[in-house]
Amino acid sequence: MYRFLTTPRWWGINVFVLLAIPFCLFMGIWQLGRFEDRVDSHREAERRPAAAAAQDAVPLAELLPVDKETSGRLAEVSGRYGKQFLVPGRELDGETGSYVLTLLHTSEGKALPVVRGWLPEGAPAPAPPAGEQTVTGALQASEHAGGAGVRAAGGLPSGQVGIISAASLVNLVPDDVYDAWVTLRESPEGLTPVPAAAAVGTGLDLKAFQNLGYTGEWFVFAGFVLFMWVRLVRREAETERDRALGLEP
Repeated sequence: MYRFLTTPRWWGINVFVLLAIPFCLFMGIWQLGRFEDRVDSHREAERRPAAAAAQDAVPLAELLPVDKETSGRLAEVSGRYGKQFLVPGRELDGETGSYVLTLLHTSEGKALPVVRGWLPEGAPAPAPPAGEQTVTGALQASEHAGGAGVRAAGGLPSGQVGIISAASLVNLVPDDVYDAWVTLRESPEGLTPVPAAAAVGTGLDLKAFQNLGYTGEWFVFAGFVLFMWVRLVRREAETERDRALGLEP
């Protein structure tokens, strides 16, 4: 009854099925591997700030530009504090407050944004110390509008900024601004140290879940190809049986 499977037409169908199913399974497994890689990268990024904080501090210049490897590393830099700003709408331990951001003017003629700590809403920000200072803090890349915990810069009162970036600060100070910032390991009295965040691009973003969705799609394609092949075989077998019984019109 199934001798039709050896006909030239069915040879073509069978070869297609034999190639399509392994291909779909391979692509599904590959997409699943991509998702697992992103999950592993996310977990590693979450562990990296704590591991980086345990390392010795190194000069800031050796860690620039900021990337996934240097983000969270302890940087050491000297300079004099200048203008101070509040970065409102920042959460810490479930409470909303502000980052106290002070610009440190270095001997290189550039200003480094330094988050000296987190301040509860309504509390006064302590003034920065005078004179030459050597600060040690976790290095972070500049923020971008729309990121997690980042507030739009528009409409803020004087003395406040929405994001910590060179683009938002360059017009507020006479010096060039580093395309990076540091959060102090030890904050002055009245402020709470801000922990280093994971590097940008290491989280479980939409692309990661797209990989997971594509995994399901490829496995569905493989099942659909097999389903259609079985259906065609059954229909052809029924036609052959009717033909043998003389029932075919």
